[in-house]
Amino acid sequence: MNSRPCREPRRQAVNLQAVIFDVDGTLADTERDGHRLAFNRAFAQSGLDWEWSVVTYGELLAVTGGKERIRFFAAQHAPQLLQRPDSEAWLLALHQLKSEIYAQLVRAGGIALRPGVARLLGELRSAGIRLAIATTTTPSSLQELLLSSFGAQTESLFEVIGAGDVVAAKKPAPDIYCWVLRQMQLPPQACLAVEDSLPGVQAATAAGLPTLITVNPYSVDGNFVGALSVVADLGEPGAPARHLAGAPLAGECVDLAQLRLWHRQAVSGMAR
Repeated sequence: MNSRPCREPRRQAVNLQAVIFDVDGTLADTERDGHRLAFNRAFAQSGLDWEWSVVTYGELLAVTGGKERIRFFAAQHAPQLLQRPDSEAWLLALHQLKSEIYAQLVRAGGIALRPGVARLLGELRSAGIRLAIATTTTPSSLQELLLSSFGAQTESLFEVIGAGDVVAAKKPAPDIYCWVLRQMQLPPQACLAVEDSLPGVQAATAAGLPTLITVNPYSVDGNFVGALSVVADLGEPGAPARHLAGAPLAGECVDLAQLRLWHRQAVSGMAR
């Protein structure tokens, strides 16, 4: 994995200009009762006897990307499927079916934004902080989630969306973050990433971005070395965020003032 940042850090202070969000597990708890269910239903409809339990799926999350996850599992449990002449077409069709089922689950209203996400996005947008997405999820799955969550605001909310196969190397490679930064024409030290997983923080920090982790049930026990801070969620008024590791939380919620404070501390450390 290339661990060099996308651009070399400047040696003077840089204000926070943009926040780049991961999606699955970060904006919404999509994994256990969203993507996992969609995979299992796609397997059943395709005549496969595979059933990814909650535990098994948690282990498979170490493999980023849905197609990559299917390929990895097949290589272990049904390698003959990958030896067929039409194996790639089979894999793409299976993943497409899974994506369609996931979209149905989202449209049914079964997947909500995590605590504090809508509040923080609104605050950042009102303050003129640029917003972007860096994710391995497919564009179609992402679009369904965004439309379900933000409606008519979707098109104007995120300036740049890096999703799916826009880059060949998935997280923990930094490529998706480097791609987003190029589209925004920003250096990494002018941005902050929000992630939920070890591959996510590895990708963001390898690209040179200070990174906040909001854990989910699958990542709560992770060792997030290099993260700015680790919290249980972003928090809401009356339902404070719970700080788990790293730089302390000054108030009860992760808000713009808190992000700016963490960002200043991170950039100051880079400049030393």
